[in-house]
Amino acid sequence: MSATVARNATTGGSLIDIQEILELLPHRFPFLLVDRVLVLNPGKDIVALKNVTINEPFFAGHFPGRPVMPGVLIIEAMAQAAGILSFKTPEFNLVRGSIFYFAGIDHARFKRPVQPGDQLQLEAEILKIVRGVGKFKCRATVDGKLAAEGEILAVLKT
Repeated sequence: MSATVARNATTGGSLIDIQEILELLPHRFPFLLVDRVLVLNPGKDIVALKNVTINEPFFAGHFPGRPVMPGVLIIEAMAQAAGILSFKTPEFNLVRGSIFYFAGIDHARFKRPVQPGDQLQLEAEILKIVRGVGKFKCRATVDGKLAAEGEILAVLKT
């Protein structure tokens, strides 16, 4: 963890708040899975947060009596963080109204369950940008422990 990440995570600082996230991403409740951005290095990486609460609609059925955040939604949260990074990265040449579509995931692994009360830290690093396709190395952690990781592919459609 970089010093910037550690400082912002400790102080509760927010580089991008929910209002700007809503301007960047097309997602809305109940599918918006990024609450704030702590660190943003355009063209390089991002660290964002998702506060996981018992009020999440998926917990009613996944699983009653033992709520666990579905892995596919953890991947989606990482992809949304990568999307915010993309909008802030000049090499993508994004304009308002552009949409990044999830195109695939490689090397996805899940290491621990994510439960209500957890704060999911989402990290995405740009590995490659080629003709409107981005490849991102992503991680999701809870209290510094790896919950999920993978390499996400996203394609730009305007």
